[in-house]
Amino acid sequence: MMSNKKGFTLIELLIVVVIIGILAAIAIPKFANTKEKAYVASMKSDLRNLITAQEAYFSDNNSMYAAGTTNLGTNYKPSNGNTVTISNATGTGWNATISSVSTTKTCLITLGGGSTDEGDPVCQ
Repeated sequence: MMSNKKGFTLIELLIVVVIIGILAAIAIPKFANTKEKAYVASMKSDLRNLITAQEAYFSDNNSMYAAGTTNLGTNYKPSNGNTVTISNATGTGWNATISSVSTTKTCLITLGGGSTDEGDPVCQ
């Protein structure tokens, strides 16, 4: 008499495990890349917000831009983990770089320098 057992064979289970492993190997790097893009987007957003804060400072302080983020007071605070450094602040423009503890990339923005990327954050 043949027994009619129900269930999966070992080979069927192994095939399913291999397929799941292949899908995970494809998905995990894509997820890591998405996180990197989010950190860069956060840094670009902080630099665009810095433009607004700098223009407010310029308007309030006799046509001079702030030499540091502490000078901007409560008008500007970068996102958690992001560090902004303002350089070359004059009455005609300024530069700023931003870095994050979450990525090795940095972004730069220039205003008033006459560069082709003026006002647009550039990341590398």
